[in-house]
Formats: sequence, structure tokens, C-alpha cells
Amino acid sequence: MSVLRWVRFVTDPPTAPRGVEKREKPHTTGVYYDVEWAHSPAAKVVRRASVWGFMKPAISIYGSPKVVGADRLDDVEGPVLFAANHHSHADTTLLLATIPAHLRRNLVIAAGADYFFPNRLVAAASALFIGAIPIERQRLSKLSIANTVKMIDKGRNLLIFPEGGRSPDGWGRPHRPGAAFVSQRTGAPVVPVYIDGTGRVLPKGQNWPRRASTAVVFGRPMKIADGEDVRHFATRIQAQIDILADEFSQGWWEARRNAARKNTSELSGPEVGAWRRRWALGPKPGERRRPTTEKQRWPNL
Repeated sequence: MSVLRWVRFVTDPPTAPRGVEKREKPHTTGVYYDVEWAHSPAAKVVRRASVWGFMKPAISIYGSPKVVGADRLDDVEGPVLFAANHHSHADTTLLLATIPAHLRRNLVIAAGADYFFPNRLVAAASALFIGAIPIERQRLSKLSIANTVKMIDKGRNLLIFPEGGRSPDGWGRPHRPGAAFVSQRTGAPVVPVYIDGTGRVLPKGQNWPRRASTAVVFGRPMKIADGEDVRHFATRIQAQIDILADEFSQGWWEARRNAARKNTSELSGPEVGAWRRRWALGPKPGERRRPTTEKQRWPNL
């Protein structure tokens, strides 16, 4: 036997005889990864230590977060869904550091199975340190829904980013109906959350954070109305996050007045070409701001 044939004999997977159906190995990564072990008492201690020992100090140094509306959740008991806009990987760290403690203790994060669960090592770290559970971002799959519904049924709170991924250009994207669907299935209310500034701390494509101001605005819990379509509820959640963004930039009274007049600025931005959408966001950190006499209406994401 030649050396090459011997190497192939040792390294190639075994073959099955003709007529014998080959058994498929069970999937253990991606959306199939079992995260239940990460919710044991010992794992929760490790996660709490990572939040207090690393995430809170890191976001305090790089983000100096301002928290608005946390008092709206004082009397809220879980399980609830937190639905937030999404611009950066720093969003998860920011929310783990600012969600009120009585709701954070039992919090899980709906995370993209392709990014956070590609292999067993990365999957274990994601599940242990941030309490991630795998979902498919590109479609509303039965297994993704089952994973999230199971967590709510066990009394855990769920953080989900309905945009399905980080913004490619700094503006928000249309919400997918995942959060609304889980809320309908479980009866858990949705807490809308607006995040500001994380796109400057850790923009998409950058590997190291830089210092910038951040903010989190919590809204009041929302429930789906009797007979309401799931997609309509998803649109209502998105509209409420727009109002919270307006509240952060304009103030509570002005935001409510704009909402009553149906004049709230949308985080999705203007329907124009890519370069004009980028220009409308204002300068990147370090760029000179263009002089203008027009008051900027959209929050600086």
C-alpha cells in the first residue's frame, strides 16, 4: 500500500456497504445547539461575573451610557421580550449592562446561529458568557421559534433584534415578525428599546472599540391586540422604537406631539440613494461637520 493510499485509508470517513442506509450524525451546532446547560446555577454565576467584571466596566469606559425610561420597568415582571434596534455588536454588551437587574438575571439573547454558533467552541462561549440561544436570521424557521418559545415558557426574558442583523449603512432596517410572533405564541409583552451611539463605538467591520457617548431608552411593554395580525404588531413595535428615538433627540413632550401628528422621524431614514443616506447621517467620528442651518431631525446613529 502506497503512503498516499495509507493516509487516505486513515483519514477518510468509513464507507457503508451497498444497500445499507448510512446514519446521519445528529447536528450539534448552529440552530441545533443545546444551550440548556448554560442556564445551570454555576453557569449563571459565571455569566453574572462576566457582566459585572467585564461588560459593565467596558461599556462605562467606551460608551458612558445614559439610561432613560428604566423606571417604566420597575413593576414589570417576566417573562418579557426586549426588542431593540441594532447597529453594532456593542448593542448586546450595552443592554446586558443596563437592563434592570430584576429582568437581567434571567435574560437570554436571540443570536444568529451562523455567527455565534458555527462550531462547538464558539457556541459554548456564546451560550455561557452572554446567554445566547441560536436562531436563524434569514428566515422564520420552526426550530428558531421553538428555541425562543421554550425560553419564554421556562420564565426567561428574551432580548431580540427584530432587524435580523446589524445595519449596513447606519440606518435602521424593516423589522421582521419574529418578536411579534413569539409574543403572540407566548402572551409575553414586548418592551421596545432604542439604542443610540453604539455604531460609533464599534461600527460594523471594526474589531476594536473607540470611545463615544451611548444611550438606551426603554419603552413601556406592548401586547398584541385581539385579532391583530403579527406583521401589523411588528410594525407597531418598530414605530414605538422610532418614538423612543425621537424622545431621546427631541424630549418626551415633543416626541409625543410628533407621534400624535404622525410626524415622527423614522429610523429607516430617507428613501434616497446610498450616498445621500450616508450624507444624511452626518460626519463619521473625526470628520469635519458640514455647516448647515437645517436642524437635524434623525438621531445620530
